[in-house]
Amino acid sequence: MQPSSQKLRQLLQRPEIIIIPGVYDCLGAKLAEQLGFELIATSGFGIAASTLGVPDYGLMTATEILVSTGRIAQSVSIPLIADMDTGYGNVLNVIRTVKDAVQQGIAGILLEDQEWPKKCGHFEGKRVISMAEHVGKIRAAVQARGESGLVIIARTDARAPLGLEEAIARGRAYIDAGADILFVEAPQSVEELQKIASAFPDVPLVANIVEGGKTPELSASQLQELGFKIVFFPVSALLAATKVMTACLRQLKEQGTTADFQELVEFKEFQNLIGVPQYLEMEQQFTSVKDSS
Repeated sequence: MQPSSQKLRQLLQRPEIIIIPGVYDCLGAKLAEQLGFELIATSGFGIAASTLGVPDYGLMTATEILVSTGRIAQSVSIPLIADMDTGYGNVLNVIRTVKDAVQQGIAGILLEDQEWPKKCGHFEGKRVISMAEHVGKIRAAVQARGESGLVIIARTDARAPLGLEEAIARGRAYIDAGADILFVEAPQSVEELQKIASAFPDVPLVANIVEGGKTPELSASQLQELGFKIVFFPVSALLAATKVMTACLRQLKEQGTTADFQELVEFKEFQNLIGVPQYLEMEQQFTSVKDSS
């Protein structure tokens, strides 16, 4: 079987921009795969909200994140990029995080230069470590991945606290340290997106579109014209699911029934999504022989 990291690297060779939905559980991953997405990414924001019901404030431990992302990676056949926050400590922690990610079959990881505990990239009050410290983390990650081919995405959150020019300078240093892809988080205008793209004409770039966040909500085609290679939509599915669940539960509370709620997936369709027919077939394969006693 082809390693997931190799599948990701092949996708990066295509000329068109890659649209990546953010997922926070195995069900969302399966839906994305079923709908034809060739690549998915975990949202740390989504995993924190769905697992603990808390904001993306660095409250999830490395173990909790790796367990969640590992399960998601193993639930689908398409590659997964995992949000690994800051690597959960210093260079030694980064080395362990990278090795664990490789063991889980994850195709690529994000490593950001915020101080720990970090915050969602579109929240206020972010602080970043020194450029030199994060360069060391990227170098450690490159060494730790060994021959796995794990794709390393260097993310800088320096735009908010230190300005765009500092973010661009950091981006150059992180690419020089061996990162495969650059992610400058939360540029605040089309002009800033253009400056980032102009500064890195030969580097695969990430744009991160958070509905209601700091970055203009451009389409994938618009971002490709600017020079971006990847566009994440990290919380779109989370926000949509929350709206539908709210409407469903409100109707149930007010009317005592969901009989006419139009947004429910058919029960049989849901069973097919999670593989009930295949599990029934396996069960019958091993239980169809009558007991000779």
